Amino acid sequence: MTAREIAASAFEWLSVSLAVVVVLYATLLGLLTTSTVQSHVVYLHAVQMTWFKDLNVPETFGFLKNQVTPFSINVSDGERLYAWHILPVELYRKHEQSLVEESEGFVSDISSRISFRLLRDDPDARLVIHLHGAGGTVASGYRVPNYRALSAGHPAKIHVLTFDYRGFGRSTGSPSEPGLILDALAVIDWAMKVAGIPASRIVLFAQSMGTAVNIAVSKKLASQDPPVVFAGTILVAPFVDVATLVSTYRVAGTIPIISPLARFPFIFKHLQRLIRDKWSSKDNITSYIRSNELNHKKYRLTIIHAEDDWDIPCHHTQLLFWHAVKASINTGLSYDELEQKKLDSKTDLGAAGSIMEWRTDHGVIREEISKTGLHDVIMGYPVITMAVMRSFEAADALFTLN
Repeated sequence: MTAREIAASAFEWLSVSLAVVVVLYATLLGLLTTSTVQSHVVYLHAVQMTWFKDLNVPETFGFLKNQVTPFSINVSDGERLYAWHILPVELYRKHEQSLVEESEGFVSDISSRISFRLLRDDPDARLVIHLHGAGGTVASGYRVPNYRALSAGHPAKIHVLTFDYRGFGRSTGSPSEPGLILDALAVIDWAMKVAGIPASRIVLFAQSMGTAVNIAVSKKLASQDPPVVFAGTILVAPFVDVATLVSTYRVAGTIPIISPLARFPFIFKHLQRLIRDKWSSKDNITSYIRSNELNHKKYRLTIIHAEDDWDIPCHHTQLLFWHAVKASINTGLSYDELEQKKLDSKTDLGAAGSIMEWRTDHGVIREEISKTGLHDVIMGYPVITMAVMRSFEAADALFTLN
């Protein structure tokens, strides 16, 4: 075979390969316009990551016997959510004998359990409601270390309530933006009305996709009459909105999916219109801050992100922080102007990252950028424990002395 024939053969092979890639990519884009495929791509609810373990046996995930109580919470539209109530370890130690003697596994009536009464009957008890990210279940990945970090600041007082959204794990239904908001409202309603924990003793914590649910629910409750504002709202690795996220998202930080089309505004805008669940956190965070400022309600918003996050770049947090700050003042403030203010005002922590706090007469908006932590590992870091403690202490200065 001559050199010319080899070159022609190679060119033909490359042409066919390129054509196959283009067809496959076009097919993928076509599938992404359907609501079913969008749902699986956005929420990844079919990817459980706990297939070979029983969620009703939390001990297999490293918990002490009956430290976790699995139960269910009913939603207003008829769906049922699978949930865990997790006792803080020092409180568990004090009641270990009686807890060990109880039966194990899922309970249909959580009010009959010692763990529930320890939460409901303690006027100093605090509760972190945990809203997890896309994919998996309450026990997947770094979520278990995250629960320990959430209660570590006061291991005798801080309980954790976590749950799977509709369509995730053992919860019924299929995920959607309105549905997940209903789910979070149902869990909050259970915490406040069944467990009897007031908003001033609750922190809403969320990571990744859960941050969109968190801020949407926080906005809704803060704008109702009378408004409900929690001791703290904590967002870890949030995103501005789904459209912005897909324009930058890369699988494992390297393989782009939709981002190549961002160079073609007409095509990209057309695809944006086909996005079903938009999760516009930038608009929700603006409404949340404005409602609190207008109602003169005390609030604390903490946004945390790792610089080395491959899944959601940390500039999403910087943009959300700008939207939040801008909503707290009457005068205009450009993104670049805020970045300049950061140079003068932020606290440089060296290898640990940086902190910027924006204080108003009614609230605190805090941005924490960690140098490391990736997308999930950061959930077990002390920065999470500190964020929870700051929120509870700001709501009640005597809490750390109790």
